[in-house]
Amino acid sequence: MKRTFMLITAAMFLAGSFAFAKESTLIDFTQLVADTVVDENGNPTQNSRTVMDYARAAGSSYTSDQKSLMKTSLALPQWEVKLNASAQSVQSLALSRTVAAPVNQNADVPFAGQNVLGVRVLFPAWAHNASAKIVPPYEILGYEPLADVDENGNRLAPTDEQKGKYLFEDGYGLVRNVGTIKSIAVTTLGENYPHKLYVLLKDIDGVERRYYMGNLQFDGWKTLIWNNPDYIAEVRAREIRVYPIYPRGLPYVKFTGFQITRDAADIGNNYVGYFKDVKVIYDLAVLTTDRDINEEDLWGIVTKEENDRKNLQMSRFGNRQVDRFLEKAKEANEETFTPSLNENASSQQDNVR
Repeated sequence: MKRTFMLITAAMFLAGSFAFAKESTLIDFTQLVADTVVDENGNPTQNSRTVMDYARAAGSSYTSDQKSLMKTSLALPQWEVKLNASAQSVQSLALSRTVAAPVNQNADVPFAGQNVLGVRVLFPAWAHNASAKIVPPYEILGYEPLADVDENGNRLAPTDEQKGKYLFEDGYGLVRNVGTIKSIAVTTLGENYPHKLYVLLKDIDGVERRYYMGNLQFDGWKTLIWNNPDYIAEVRAREIRVYPIYPRGLPYVKFTGFQITRDAADIGNNYVGYFKDVKVIYDLAVLTTDRDINEEDLWGIVTKEENDRKNLQMSRFGNRQVDRFLEKAKEANEETFTPSLNENASSQQDNVR
């Protein structure tokens, strides 16, 4: 018989305490509105809570105005659609994308009038297995400090109230203090597609897992739920493992994306879908997170490891974003050719005839 491994601290084990299940919103796409860093038309392009500056990877050959544009965030249009090799074509790569999809004001849902994540994927029309991942523009960081940004998307110093809090909690892609996951829920709008939906989560050890939520062959809003088949409600029947508390930190899970799979036997071509949020029900890993000694201020182990991870990630996605910035700058904007003849030349010739 399979048994789940419950994360529990030594203090809890010695005290004979037990875990309590809790529900949290992992990511709420209605919060990811673009509200800062305006473009040349005065429209905001980035989400102020999650904006990240990758200009540090650009080098010194760019002007300050150019570097000010080198920002990205979890704003809905910034998410990416990654097709597997068998699904890639010039057309599918060009047309598969995400948008901010406004929900009608008269819709019979609590989030009417707000924006959700809209996705279009162009799958092959021929009979072939294919899949697509809808992923954030960068990997969510576990220990990025919470701080406000100015109107240009530059991160400010944390306030006293923000100190000790982290950027991607509270529905922005990360839930901390997670033991065993009991259930996962996704609120999505179905369009009667026969494709299958998976949720991708990564834990504190960097292990990514895929959870099957069900197929999308329904019409309208629906909450798809995954229940852990190995979840053991009786604590005495569980196999308990004890982990050191510091510097491993509180166990967490973070959202790394959705995966849509299309079977070769199903209809291909366009897939269109909409997502509102992802929620999790889980056992707490630690009953209380208050410590008598602020160990991170004393040793700084977690901060150093997180900064090293952040710098590596910023370098990787920063180089990619800089390349995209350059391609955008080199993009042809002309729609028609400049005429080589006088505009009335043809009409004059017609009159002569």
